[in-house]
Amino acid sequence: MSLKSVIIPVLIIGVGVFLSLDQFRSHRQWLFEKAPSFISRYVLEEKTQVRDTKKKGVILTQDELAKYDGNNGKVLYLAILGKIYDVSKGGKHYGPGGGYHFFAGKDGTKAFVTGAFNKEGLTDDVSDLSPADMLGIKEWQDFYEKDYKYVGKLIGRFYDTNGEPTQELKDARKAIKEGKRLKKLDADDKQLYPSCNSEWKSGEGGRVWCSDLSGGIKRDWAGVPRKYFKPGSTSYRCACIRNTGAPGDNLKNQDHKNRGDLDNPNFREYEDCEAESISCRLPTK
Repeated sequence: MSLKSVIIPVLIIGVGVFLSLDQFRSHRQWLFEKAPSFISRYVLEEKTQVRDTKKKGVILTQDELAKYDGNNGKVLYLAILGKIYDVSKGGKHYGPGGGYHFFAGKDGTKAFVTGAFNKEGLTDDVSDLSPADMLGIKEWQDFYEKDYKYVGKLIGRFYDTNGEPTQELKDARKAIKEGKRLKKLDADDKQLYPSCNSEWKSGEGGRVWCSDLSGGIKRDWAGVPRKYFKPGSTSYRCACIRNTGAPGDNLKNQDHKNRGDLDNPNFREYEDCEAESISCRLPTK
């Protein structure tokens, strides 16, 4: 007779006694009240743990990641900002002979915005990139997050051996946040001073002009084209500015000269173009 065949009947008898005798009535009541919440909490914790494990994924070294370049099989991984993605379904692009094979098996974050696909350019060192560039990298990472399977994290510049963010990743995130802020400022600026329409024809040169839809901004005024120099900048873009009413950045001002933004020093006229013209020819070079 096995030990198992003895223990099971004893347990069954014990449970039967517990459920039937009046001495255990209060204990049974407590158990029946607590059991559902205990079971549901246990199940929830288990599910959460499974979800967290899947979210964290694997943690690979650079040498381990290098094995997933498609040269020794069909599995293809790449990393961007230290996060690893399975790009096997895009094998014709990322596999050997594909146009993006140089990204496979490594973290070539910087090259996503620089376009330098040589050995020096395919690096994860983003310390010299601008906030706008870092925002571009984040947009690439969002693309992989959406279209490909997340695998895990790469030990190195952005994650430590426990998969925790390094200071360099925290710095990168700050730069991305700044990039988002600057992008919004730029969008607000173009809403206030819409970009001009422009064209270039061989033999005729270029032309810029304003309409009530130039710059993709629908409005009830067209404006006139001006060279827009932001404070401290030596470069400019063509902007359509108000030439009547209050200045664009202070429309509620009742004490104005009915000249819109014409007197704003950040805006300069195009050479050989009438001040009130909605279209200006650009000199041929």
